[in-house]
This record gives sequence, structure tokens and C-alpha cells, in this order.
Amino acid sequence: MKRRNVIKGLAMLPVVGSVLSSDSVLAGTVTENNSLAQSSESLTTLNSFLSETNIYRAMGVEPIINCRGSYTIIGGSIKRPKVKLALEAASTNFVQLDELAEAVGKRLAELTKSEWGMVSSGCAAGVKHITAACVTGGSPERLIRIPDLTGFEKTEVIIPRYSRQHYDHAVRNIGVKIITVATPEELEKAINSKTAMIYLTSGTPGAASDTGQPLSLEVIASIAKPKNIPILMDAAAESLTIPPYHLKRGADIVAYSGGKTIRGPQSAGLMLGNKNILLAAWQASAPHHGPGRDNKLDRDEIVGMVAAVEDWLERDHEGEWKRWLSWLEVISKKVNQINGISTKVVEPVNLNNKYPVLHIIWDPEKFHVTGYEIAEEVGRNKPRIALGNRDEPDGTSSIQITPGHMQAGEEKIVADRLFEVLSKKRSPNPEMKTPAINLSGRWDVEVQYALSTSQHTFTIEQDGNWIQGIHKGDLDSKNMVGTIDGDEVKIKSTIPIVGNIIIYLFSGKVSGDTISGDIHMGEYLTAKFTAKRNKTKLPRQKVMIPGGQPLAT
Repeated sequence: MKRRNVIKGLAMLPVVGSVLSSDSVLAGTVTENNSLAQSSESLTTLNSFLSETNIYRAMGVEPIINCRGSYTIIGGSIKRPKVKLALEAASTNFVQLDELAEAVGKRLAELTKSEWGMVSSGCAAGVKHITAACVTGGSPERLIRIPDLTGFEKTEVIIPRYSRQHYDHAVRNIGVKIITVATPEELEKAINSKTAMIYLTSGTPGAASDTGQPLSLEVIASIAKPKNIPILMDAAAESLTIPPYHLKRGADIVAYSGGKTIRGPQSAGLMLGNKNILLAAWQASAPHHGPGRDNKLDRDEIVGMVAAVEDWLERDHEGEWKRWLSWLEVISKKVNQINGISTKVVEPVNLNNKYPVLHIIWDPEKFHVTGYEIAEEVGRNKPRIALGNRDEPDGTSSIQITPGHMQAGEEKIVADRLFEVLSKKRSPNPEMKTPAINLSGRWDVEVQYALSTSQHTFTIEQDGNWIQGIHKGDLDSKNMVGTIDGDEVKIKSTIPIVGNIIIYLFSGKVSGDTISGDIHMGEYLTAKFTAKRNKTKLPRQKVMIPGGQPLAT
């Protein structure tokens, strides 16, 4: 089916109604013409239509079987059926959004046994709005001046060093000064009249914010509470607990991603806790004008997020876990038929990304392939499968299957595909070719981004096929390593900025005194580069060392 016809076909489908329970805050939102019969007919028509044509393939994009987890870059999660119905039901009427927020705040409070609730445009946007709330105190005069905090009383946010990561951009977007601390003593000293908030993140067992750690949430709360400093816990990928676990431990607000474990709208976030903070955070978010106007949230998504929380309370979580284990068993049995493959299932007890994980392990020296190469092969070729990989400390290599966002039937596809690729007979990797040239020296590098050209430099030392050196970018210098295999050059450099990491992967060919090719920058997409050897020779000059302090200046 042609792409144009696919879109046209979707537009012709009848509207889906709601079959939500009578005690739901969503009940009664369906107009009279959306009967249950029409809902069933609509879903049947939709499923029939989509079974014939995958809309992503129709647009030239090959879909992926998600064995990786709830990662935004591949779509987060699949919405639960109740959420899909709620989204459609909410789209049939207009509503005043402040009134809806008030009703939703109360309903979420009831469902989660929290003081109040708020739906944001994703978890990161919620963190941004809460930061704005703590900085402004709900004053619109301050709100509209963000990120210029001149004259503000609250302009600093404290973040434990273990919580500095790329998501704290949501905090920094408000214009605050970040104060990083590593010990309770440093936290005590850092808190002052300018402190607006403390932001921290949850993590895996043994994480620094966990109970019993030197700078745990409990320790932070014991220091911050007497000084009336609010604490925001970012628990984006965690399972929802009732009442929220981190609120009981001392946080004022806990922030969840709506589209990860909870399986609500991917573009929604769930904020729970202190009512006054959340009211000020709602004021700082769309549809209100100010720094949060760009984080618009549709009424459908707000209602869909509430439906996801209602659904969470009704879900058979134990049954889901057993189903996931059964899928992993199917895959494990299949790949264990291959001599030299071993498997194990790890069942985490922590709340963060809580899914059982199948580890498939082998000796890369015997199989002549690594986990990274297997992940690349199945991730780039049909049927596309996203999975984890790593090199183990004992020298083995492995891939990891996380079933939490797989769909029924995909376990057989994954089992057959992995059996196929792991059963292949592979020859040892050939030795690298003699380098076409010695790259040692200085190189002027022109980087062509989407909208600009930057001048970088390489300073390279070469030892056979191996190269190392310094890569100077737009603003920072960093170590780089790589290889030259014949005329093929591969270089990796990493920029370790607090709270961020940017990886440059240069892949190109050398011809004479020029290297040209592509740069892979992960989530920051790709660029082009051309490097030319810098042949400039500085004039020879003797250096005279004085016998003492200068006699004239």
C-alpha cells in the first residue's frame, strides 16, 4: 500500500469510544454517538487495517522489536489499552485546562495516596517546572523573567555529585547556579538563603541516594527539612509505588516518566507530592506563558496519564512478571542448543527499570564475534531487534534481553533470529593492514555540522596500527584513541563534562595528507570532517634563561 493511502485509510477509521470504569475520573467524557458498539467496531477495523500494513514501513522506517527497555530514542513503551481508549475519549470534547488540572490533581492524590498530583509534558519538563516553582515561589513577575534571575532571592540548586547527569539540563534551563556537593558536610555548608531546591536521582541497588549511604535521601532530608529546602527526587524509570516510596523517605516531590514503566503517554510525566509546589509548577507550565510554554501538553495526554495510573493499580504485576520469564525461557532454550552458549536470568529487586533480564554469554575468541557486533547485526537488519550488550570482566562477551516492552509472539522471532546469528561460523578477524601513512603530527580538522562549520585540531602519536593523542574541539580538549588499518582511520574522543558526555567517533580514509569521512555523535546525530596535516614549522629559536629575577619589566 502506498504511503499516501495508508494515512488516508487511518483518517477514515471511525472514532474509538471509552470503556472506562464508572469510578474513573474519566467516566462520562464520551459523547452520545460514541457507543460501546462503535468502540468495538472501531478497534476491530483499526486492528484489521494495521495487520495489513505497518504504518512505519509505509513511511520508509523499519520498526524494531524492543528487547532493550523503556528508552525514549526507540519510543519508550507501548501504551496500555485503557490508556489508548482514554486518549481517544478525551479528544472528543474541549475542556478548560486549569479546571482539568485541579480535577486531575485531586484524582492522582486519591490514587497514589499523595498530597497532590500533576501531569507534565514528560518527566524532564516536570523537573523544569518544579525548579521554576521553587525559584519563583509562584510569582508571575518572577516567572516571566526566567532565565534572567537578577533580583531573585532563590537562584541556586544543590545537586549531589552522584546525581549530576544529562537530565539536569531540565534544572539548568531555568538559569539557576548549580552547586555540587559530595558529603553531608558540604551540603550543610552549601545551603544558604539563595538555595531554591535540592535535586537528586534514584538508581540501582547500592546507589548513593539509597538508604544507608553517606549522602542518602534520608540524610539529605535530615539536613534540608529544618531549613525548609524542598527536595525533588527524579525517579523517571521507576515502578510506581503506593504511596510513593521516596516521599516517605523525605522527598517533597517525586517525578516519574509517564511513558516508561507506567506505560502511559510517552510525552507525559507524573509529578506527585507537595500540593503548593505542584500548584506553582502547573502555573509555570503550558498553557501558561513563561519559560514552560514550550512544553505544551494536550488534554488527551493529561487524561491518558490518569488512566495509566488507574490501570497500574489494576494490573496483574505478578502475572506480567511470569509472562516475561516465560518469554525469556523460550529464547534461552533456543540459544542453549548452540555449543558454547550459556545463559542466566537476573531478576532485580530494585524499582528502577524493574524487569527480569536474560544474559546470553559466550567466549568471543571461540565464536569470533562480540556482543557489540551481534547487537549491531540484529539491530540494523530485519527483523530489527534492540538489545543490550557488554564485555564481561572474565573476558566473555554477552547480550542482554529485557522483555518488559516486548509483545506477545516476538519471543519466537527473537529466539530464531539470535539462534541464526549466533550459529554462524565465523573466521577470526583478519590482522590489520600495514598503515598507509604515519599520522603522527598536527592536523587541522574542519567539522561540518548541520548548520555550521567548526575548526578542530588533532595532535596524533602513532605506534604501528594504534594511534592516540589530543582532540581539541569547539570549546574543550580531550584524549583520543584509535587505529589506522591500511588507509582506514577510526578515532574516538570523549568529552567528559559534569552532567554530560559527548562521544565523537571519526571514521574516514586517509589519502596523502588528508583524512576525510563521517563523525558519529550518538544522540547528536552525524557530521562530516576533513583533516589536513599542519605542515607549519615554527622558526628555530634559542631560549635564554636569566640568572635571576628580571632587572626591568
